[in-house]
Amino acid sequence: MTAPHAPSPRKASPEEAVRTWVDNLVVGLEWCPFARREVMQGTVRYVESRATTDLGLLSALAEELHLMDDHAGIETTLVILPHMLAGFDEYLDFLDLVDPLLDSLQRTGTYQVASFHPDYRFEGTEVDDPANFTNRSPWPLLHILREDSLSEAIDGWEKKHGPTSGIPERNIARTREMGADALRLLLERCMNAS
Repeated sequence: MTAPHAPSPRKASPEEAVRTWVDNLVVGLEWCPFARREVMQGTVRYVESRATTDLGLLSALAEELHLMDDHAGIETTLVILPHMLAGFDEYLDFLDLVDPLLDSLQRTGTYQVASFHPDYRFEGTEVDDPANFTNRSPWPLLHILREDSLSEAIDGWEKKHGPTSGIPERNIARTREMGADALRLLLERCMNAS
């Protein structure tokens, strides 16, 4: 008699993968000390973009900014890009278009867009440097943040814990202690539905 095979894990949808990544890595490993509160309060919006061109994505990004203008209960939005910008260089090229978009919509100083990508690599680091994993996500992302809320969170943190400049240093130390293989495995697990 043969043992039954365990069912193969189901692939997570892009949104499921990103939610798991936020819960288990961003919040779970405390890469962003401000994220837990927003996740607990349900003020993080997750949206899968259907865009396949730069122009389409710029339009989708503009729509998200207008939506956040109209809905104060959305603190931050993660725009998930399952259909484009899979290459990191291509992703970086697109990022050069984001600040001009904010300028044209007169939203500079109101919002900022943070960057996350499966192949993220900080300038001056090796490809397998574990520090890169703090910005590696299951899918390419554009993370829209409210500037005022970010400033408040930073001020609150600094009153209790000191300068926020210590956060990246702490994250780098933690990721290098964990090692690239362990972090890669955690990221890969986000791609399977629980």
